[in-house]
Amino acid sequence: MNRRHFLLAPPALALSTIALPTSSLATPLAIHSKTQLLPRNGKKGPRIVICGGGWGGMTSARYVKQLVPDAEVILLERNPTFWSGPMSNKWLIDIVTTDFVNHDMLHPANKYGYTLINTEVNAIERDKKTVRTTHGAIDYDYLILSGGIRNAYDAWFGDDKVTAEYTRKHFPNAYIPNAEMFALKNKMKNFKGGTIVMTLPPPPHRCPPSPYERACLMAWYFKTNNIPAKIIILDPKPNIAPIGEGYRAAFNELYPDIITHVPNAQVREVDPYNKHIKTTAGDFKFDDAVLMPPHQAADMIWYADLIGTGSDGKPTGWADIHPRLFTANDDDDVYVVGDAMGFISDQFGHYPKSAHVAHAVAKIVAQNIAERIAGKEIVAVLPDNLCYMMVNGDPQEEISVVFEYDLDPTGKVIQTQIDMDVRSADLVKDDFNWIKSRFDDFL
Repeated sequence: MNRRHFLLAPPALALSTIALPTSSLATPLAIHSKTQLLPRNGKKGPRIVICGGGWGGMTSARYVKQLVPDAEVILLERNPTFWSGPMSNKWLIDIVTTDFVNHDMLHPANKYGYTLINTEVNAIERDKKTVRTTHGAIDYDYLILSGGIRNAYDAWFGDDKVTAEYTRKHFPNAYIPNAEMFALKNKMKNFKGGTIVMTLPPPPHRCPPSPYERACLMAWYFKTNNIPAKIIILDPKPNIAPIGEGYRAAFNELYPDIITHVPNAQVREVDPYNKHIKTTAGDFKFDDAVLMPPHQAADMIWYADLIGTGSDGKPTGWADIHPRLFTANDDDDVYVVGDAMGFISDQFGHYPKSAHVAHAVAKIVAQNIAERIAGKEIVAVLPDNLCYMMVNGDPQEEISVVFEYDLDPTGKVIQTQIDMDVRSADLVKDDFNWIKSRFDDFL
């Protein structure tokens, strides 16, 4: 089997959106705890529930329904629309519009024949094969969890939820699609000058090269509009990675008076009220900030009790999964797709937590579920990864990185990384072609 392609049946078309009364959103959870959200539809096929409607969840829904047309495929998503993380940094400086990154979710549900329910997952009982939501419970035969990440502010503030919320509100990082995206954009557009501190989460974190892209595009905006700004990147890693040479050249050649990259800057203490950060590389005052705490798997992975444990006995923060089949290690009826996936290989750790990987793994999981239902041998397929990053707004120029995966003689997954460090306008064209092909695939 070619690892990048599948033979797919024609999509089944059906009107399949469930409208829930908005008044029930305010109803206490206890009233809904035993309510059946969606009774079985009487079909003989299995019920496959997908939690999370991002890149991985929507791709899973489309391809599971296509490969298993008799299945009842249900996608649970709390947001009313799909917001693409890829291209969102370009959206910050108006290279793309809101309509480019924000999309209706009802159209693909109807187009591909799966059921979309806008609700929030708040419990998963794997022993009962039941997902509980703010609107009631729903049972499943197979479960796909694609909830992405959560911001682990507790790593900075412990149980101090007031300070965590203050930080999120005043210094949003906008790495989870929601209103923070607009808050960050408005903040940037209204910035009059001063020092902006940007903290990077320790690896692994969502889309590893994208914080550097964000710094470049913010710097380009400030430079173009003659705003006297400084951006200090507090990076816990010893070097810029990935695409280190490309970003280093952009920082030094395009924004030498704006961007300062500080390596080995692990955060020790954050004081958002007095705008002060202590790190292993020194202390920093700021006028404004983009504060990214450590990333962890989304809440639903914790609800399902699927967080892995490290050699030290502590939670890893990521899903404990089979590195080739993407099933939970203690429950092969549960799959994890996208950024929440845990450890894969001691050669590179985790797959990059990127949209490309989420999309690729979603298709692999759909194929594997179809093989299981058909009683066929399951083919373990490897994904790949590709990231484009814009570093200059005029002329528009990008750099990129490719990750390829293979197996060593022992069956371990190994990674080959190829950085494209030379800024190029051709890569911009490739970037837009890439995202168009993906949007066309699941939207």
